[in-house]
Amino acid sequence: MKILFLGDIVGKPGISAVEMYLEKNRSNYDFIIANGENVTGGKGINKNDSDLLFSLGIKAVTMGNHTWDNKEFEKIADDSRFIRPLNYPPGTPGKGIRGFSFNNKKIWVINLLGTVFLDNLYPPFQTVEKAINEIEKDSIIIVDMHGEATSEKRALGYFLAGKVSAVIGTHTHVQTADEEILNNKTAYITDAGMCGSNNSVLGIKKDIAIKRFLTKMPVRFEVSDEDLMVNGLEMEFDNFGNCIYINRINHKYY
Repeated sequence: MKILFLGDIVGKPGISAVEMYLEKNRSNYDFIIANGENVTGGKGINKNDSDLLFSLGIKAVTMGNHTWDNKEFEKIADDSRFIRPLNYPPGTPGKGIRGFSFNNKKIWVINLLGTVFLDNLYPPFQTVEKAINEIEKDSIIIVDMHGEATSEKRALGYFLAGKVSAVIGTHTHVQTADEEILNNKTAYITDAGMCGSNNSVLGIKKDIAIKRFLTKMPVRFEVSDEDLMVNGLEMEFDNFGNCIYINRINHKYY
C-alpha cells in the first residue's frame, strides 16, 4: 500500500500547491494524509477549507497546537476524517485516533502533540503506547508527532520503532533530511515540512516576520503566496504494516 503524508498546509497558497501536486500525482497513492492545523489563514481549519482538501482526495487530516484557533473546528471535530491530538484530556471534542479501511486493510492514524515548549498535555509517550496496544496486529499505524523539539520527536521515533508503521514529525514547517526506516518496519522523519510559500518565514510574509523580530511589537501575520512548494513523505507498506519504501517529497512551483 502506498501512502502520502503532506506536511503542514499553510493557508490558501498551501491548498493551491497541494491541488497542483495531487492533480498530477494523486493516482500514485492509495491513501493520503495531511496536517491541516494551519490551513485557514495560517491558524486552524474551517469547514469550507477542509471540504476542499477532502475533495482533492485527502482522506485524513491531522492537527496540532493550533487545533482550536479557528472556533469553527469545534463544530466539525467529530467528523471521522479529523484527528486532533490524542493527548488532550477526556471530554475534548474529536478523537486522537481514527481507523480507516482500504482494500480490506486497516489504517490507523494517530495525532500527538509534543509537550516540550508546547502545551502541557498528557505525556505523548505513555498515551500513544496505550493506544497502539489496543490495535489489531498487522494494521498500518501512522503517527503524526506534532512537536517543537527535535529531541522529543527523535525519541518518540525510537520508542515506537518496530511497533508502528510510521512516525512523522510536523510543526516546524522546515523539512528535515533524516528520513529512514527504523527496525525494518517504521518510517521516520523529524519533520515533513510544509505546503505553502517557500519565499516566506514558515509560510508567513517574510517582511512581517522580520518586523516582529526587529521591534518585538505585535504584528498581524499574513500568509505569503510566493514560490509555492509541497513537502511531504511518500511511503509503501507490506501486508504486515512494515515500511518497505520511503521517499521525501520537496516539489517547488516557481
